[in-house]
Amino acid sequence: MQKKTTDVLIIGAGLTGLTLAYYLKQLDVSVTLVEARDRIGGRIYTKQNTSQAPIELGATWLVNEHSELLKLLKALGLDVFDQHYGTTAIYEPSKSNPPQLVNLPQSNQSSYRIKNGTQTIITSLSEALESNQITTNCNITNINKQDDFILATSENHEFKCKHIVSTLPPYLFEKTIKVKPQLDSKTKEVMQNTHTWMHDSIKVGFTFKTPFWKGERTSGTIYSNVSALHEFYDHSDADNNLHALAGFMNKDFYNHTREERQEFALKQLEQYYGNQARTFLSYQELVWQDERFTTSTYDHFLMPQQNNGHSIFQTSFLNNTLFIAGTETSTYASGKMEGAVRSAQQVFKQLESLL
Repeated sequence: MQKKTTDVLIIGAGLTGLTLAYYLKQLDVSVTLVEARDRIGGRIYTKQNTSQAPIELGATWLVNEHSELLKLLKALGLDVFDQHYGTTAIYEPSKSNPPQLVNLPQSNQSSYRIKNGTQTIITSLSEALESNQITTNCNITNINKQDDFILATSENHEFKCKHIVSTLPPYLFEKTIKVKPQLDSKTKEVMQNTHTWMHDSIKVGFTFKTPFWKGERTSGTIYSNVSALHEFYDHSDADNNLHALAGFMNKDFYNHTREERQEFALKQLEQYYGNQARTFLSYQELVWQDERFTTSTYDHFLMPQQNNGHSIFQTSFLNNTLFIAGTETSTYASGKMEGAVRSAQQVFKQLESLL
């Protein structure tokens, strides 16, 4: 059993956890992040392909209203670029109506992606920390409040702390971490009924040599109510040199194999683009329902965004030693990267007054 003492332990090295650690650099305190996966980033995951466009399999887009995220990107020296939608979209309303090309309504609101992939914000935040501050393959299973400290343990690690911040989705925290003494029944009830962003999403993408969807009478923006791919977009890089299409597959295709999902997607794209769809360079996918360090099977139906930003998450627990953070807890833009950053800011302010 490896033992370590730290002022602040952050559970989860996703955007909230890494941003909080980045802010805590302002204070003279020791900070440790633990991550159950063998990678950092949480629900940000960019699949990098050699000489091909990077594919976003997790968080992707931001808008002008995401002001705190934009400030953080600027501080880290990272750029954004416009998401290309075009002026038309391929729309498939029903099985009885063939796909049709429709005009997209003009919008004054731009949607952006992060240059070189969303993963760059994770890389930049981690590089701003000391290498020994992050421990991966460390799945915290128990939190035990003692008289003058709080203890977190995994199979091989024990952390003695002043404060613990969990950035896990609240539902996952309640399902997988035993807390002693137990949190009050109201808190547990809210956590058990908090929807987890991305929990049943399937993200897929294809890289291509040429962006044939940018030709006349076609589009790389796809909306379908009936086929495997229900939202698909141009995913070319910022310089428009590397090309891809990527987006969301209908969650009902969860029980199919990777090969079957790929073929369903290709047949749909072939219907729109002809044989060009078969010229793809690579196929990538991530079935978030299989990510056990993101989600756990719901015991009952939860509405999308249910209890996200609940007031109970704005407080602290176990006599100011335990905090529940993460994008689901944010009162603004919950479920978005902006919500993750704002959650980190809120907990930082609480810790600043205690440390």
